[in-house]
Amino acid sequence: MAKTSAPRSASGARARARPAAAPRGARRRAELTVERLARVYPAACELDHRNPFELTIATILSAQTTDRSVNQVTPELFARYPTAADLAVADPAEVERIIRPTGFYRAKARTIIAVAGALVERFGGEVPPRMDDLLTLPGVGRKTANVILGVGFDVPGFAVDTHVIRLSNRLGLVATTDPEEIEAQVTRMVPAREWTGLSLRLILHGRRICVARRPRCEECVLNDFCPSSSVRPAPARS
Repeated sequence: MAKTSAPRSASGARARARPAAAPRGARRRAELTVERLARVYPAACELDHRNPFELTIATILSAQTTDRSVNQVTPELFARYPTAADLAVADPAEVERIIRPTGFYRAKARTIIAVAGALVERFGGEVPPRMDDLLTLPGVGRKTANVILGVGFDVPGFAVDTHVIRLSNRLGLVATTDPEEIEAQVTRMVPAREWTGLSLRLILHGRRICVARRPRCEECVLNDFCPSSSVRPAPARS
């Protein structure tokens, strides 16, 4: 029997199915998560940058490495190539040398040079502030695009990385590990004005407290309602 494929829209894009229902009580847990994390963390991206171009390149470099590693190489990178036009004509070997500590440096060098070229050719050397345009850039998916929109342009965006996947499931906000499904479900429960801040704070909380192997539940400000918490303090916080 021939396989059937999902219908496509008039633009040719594959149609997205309606998001699955969130777990019971997820909306209230999402509200509490927004409130509590806002008391503890700033809505801050830990990648050093001065403009949307630098943020775009730094975010691409951050794949499968730490923000600290990226921040160690970007001062030299952006001093040598301060604009998309400069990076688009860079010597790949020199870019590889600079970004080598971030890992996968050959592939990353190809990607960021290609992104710079695309920005010059199609967007006048500037990073576009629109999701559809960002997704046309080499190596830019929804996670990176949402970071660029939210942090670089103050346009609401809910970026889903490994920390957000882990925490959104532990907190019972979702019951899926699919990034697009998580984005769809969480953004249905949380006001748009909170999307960027919640994503950034979940990432910070995942790095500091709700770590992958041994979460520090006893120190967590969400431990009175988190379904995965190993402690249950009383009374519950408001």
